[in-house]
Amino acid sequence: MSGQVICIAQQKGGSGKTTLAINLALGFTRAGKSVAVIDTDPQGSMGRWFMTRLERGGEPGLEFATSSAWGVSYEVRKLSDSYDIVIIDTPPKADSDLRPALRAADLALVPLATSHVDLWATESVLDLAQREDVPTLVVMTRGRAGTKLSNEVAAQVVDLGSDVATQGLANRVIYAQTIGEGRAAVEAGASPARTEVDALTAEVAKRLAAG
Repeated sequence: MSGQVICIAQQKGGSGKTTLAINLALGFTRAGKSVAVIDTDPQGSMGRWFMTRLERGGEPGLEFATSSAWGVSYEVRKLSDSYDIVIIDTPPKADSDLRPALRAADLALVPLATSHVDLWATESVLDLAQREDVPTLVVMTRGRAGTKLSNEVAAQVVDLGSDVATQGLANRVIYAQTIGEGRAAVEAGASPARTEVDALTAEVAKRLAAG
């Protein structure tokens, strides 16, 4: 068995990187996949979420591991032998520390809060992924689909050589609220957020299947 590997990468903080990683992980488990997540961010936000999840007495529903930037390839090899999907949450930077995670990935997802400032910060991540020959998919976060700003930013992403996911994650309180409870938005019952995550999960799965 050889699982598929997704790297969540973004230089700028506040883009919703860990939120995307957590919700996508639980989205894949809802789709019947076995999932492992690797936290390489020294801030340890995903690790804190996972421990909160365990302390609240629920089944974790996925495997969790931590790694240094340079040890991530070993963790990926180990986990991808046993899990369908491996998701790597990386630090908010775009330098040599990100390269090992990118090299281990089949796809890099780049969360992008809908603003030109965030777009400028994203250029270096996209450039690094292109140099490592890793396909990228930008996921618009914390915005409203169909607005003039979101359309402008998405068009500029395409000009930079990356695809943009049809489904983004809107600016919804439920994402932050559920993470603080050791959960994900997809576990909070029927809601627009769950619809978003399920649609994005399906889109990412289709992209992975296409190679």
